[in-house]
Amino acid sequence: MAQIFHPAMNTVAKISLIALIAGPPTVLGVASSISRSPYNTKVNVALDQPVPFSHEHHSSELGIDCRYCHVGVEKGAYSVYPATETCMSCHSQIWTNSPLLEPVRKSWETGTPITWNVVNKVPEFVYFNHSIHISRGVKCNNCHGAIQKMQMVYKAKTFFMAWCLNCHRNPEKYIGKKEDVFKFYEKYQRSQSGSNDTMDNKEGLTPEEKALAEGREYHRTGKELEEGKRLVTEYKIKTKTLSDCWICHR
Repeated sequence: MAQIFHPAMNTVAKISLIALIAGPPTVLGVASSISRSPYNTKVNVALDQPVPFSHEHHSSELGIDCRYCHVGVEKGAYSVYPATETCMSCHSQIWTNSPLLEPVRKSWETGTPITWNVVNKVPEFVYFNHSIHISRGVKCNNCHGAIQKMQMVYKAKTFFMAWCLNCHRNPEKYIGKKEDVFKFYEKYQRSQSGSNDTMDNKEGLTPEEKALAEGREYHRTGKELEEGKRLVTEYKIKTKTLSDCWICHR
């Protein structure tokens, strides 16, 4: 009987089986890598803005309190962008002819708000409230990275659900005293005075604050975790329900 299949078909069959087995995991792996890459998450990618606003200059060098511009951060769900009036409270007197500030002057003259490109945003189906996190002592840098050092703002965290749940399931790792949230920036600003961006700790920055100031992850010590657990009890945080779906998906 004549041979029906060419001997090479044995190799083709083996390759087909390997592709059938390894193909789906490979495709999923590639898709996962793309979805977690800066191309999709935009992490560490600074967006162009109508005005090149520098947090480093305004916060670290000038020592302007975050709440002067982000007036809603302690009171509501949104931190809000500063109104043009807020910008002009200074820039009606300084840098009045700077070409970079022309969009601000035009906004002031026409009464048309500046349209900023949103850098940090959760999906529309996710509810996030800034004020509840601030009131539990979660510092801005926990979510926004070393924001006080950014010349142009970029997204520092992925904001994936797993990242949020890590905090909601273990709040003692991140919460602190409310009064320390903005004192941190005051301490950082003083620590940088005349030191050319060196963390000499002369203003008493804690190891955790130093890590946050540099945009690094920090793992609390046993003593710090005990203090975190004490605050969980003091704040009456319901850890059993904090990771329930309805907390964020409303």
